[in-house]
Amino acid sequence: MQHRGFFLLALLALLALTSAVAKKKDKVKKGSLGSECSEWTWGPCTPSSKDCGMGFREGTCGAQTQRIHCKVPCNWKKEFGADCKYKFESWGACDGSTGTKARQGTLKKARYNAQCQETIRVTKPCTSKTKSKTKAKKGKGKD
Repeated sequence: MQHRGFFLLALLALLALTSAVAKKKDKVKKGSLGSECSEWTWGPCTPSSKDCGMGFREGTCGAQTQRIHCKVPCNWKKEFGADCKYKFESWGACDGSTGTKARQGTLKKARYNAQCQETIRVTKPCTSKTKSKTKAKKGKGKD
């Protein structure tokens, strides 16, 4: 008798769970961006404050407009934007006349239909510091 009660309770719990999951899927389908329109055009991610951090990206499709949350990394390169992803070569040698070194990147991915350059060249100042490899050993010299 107890087995039947347990089985009936488990069956009711399973039915309630599948019903809740089905309702949640319906909500997701109704609120999805591509439900009625298939050709969304997205603008750049615009931070809410300063020049990096959380912000919004606006998209349009026909007469529809959507705003979604996005994030601009604080280490992004303003020359080519946060939506253009590049694969970079190794840094070149230091140019003594300019005090900079350079490397080239080729476009790997353009997110949200961003207009990206196929290849870019970035520079940075040469480091004048040399890293020391000698480190004090822990535990030595204690009495």
